[in-house]
Amino acid sequence: MENTYYATGKRKNGVARTWLTPGNGKIVVNNKPVEEYFSASARLILTEPLNLVGASDTYDVTVTVRGGGIIGQAGAVRHGITKALIQADPELRTVLKKAGFITRDSRVKERKKYGQKAARARFQFSKR
Repeated sequence: MENTYYATGKRKNGVARTWLTPGNGKIVVNNKPVEEYFSASARLILTEPLNLVGASDTYDVTVTVRGGGIIGQAGAVRHGITKALIQADPELRTVLKKAGFITRDSRVKERKKYGQKAARARFQFSKR
């Protein structure tokens, strides 16, 4: 299909495959309406790039998202939408870059270490 822009967004363990097609602003996540899939705060996160460039009623967004939690998935969707918007209109890059949406947030959970309770937390030490 022409006029369809595809991008992959990532955040923590969430991976979002995002398709942008010209339309009237309908967002579908994993074959469900966005209101059904995400909470209000998560919806705010993922619609930020569309609102910033004023394209919230210009494109229909279809997303398949896997892995991670709700906020990580919302961040992944936001990253995917941003990358797809840049494909659709390369002139939006400077605006989206200034807002910090293009950069992939590389912070992920640190692994648990052996002989410890968690990544950094230790078991209580007893001198006697």
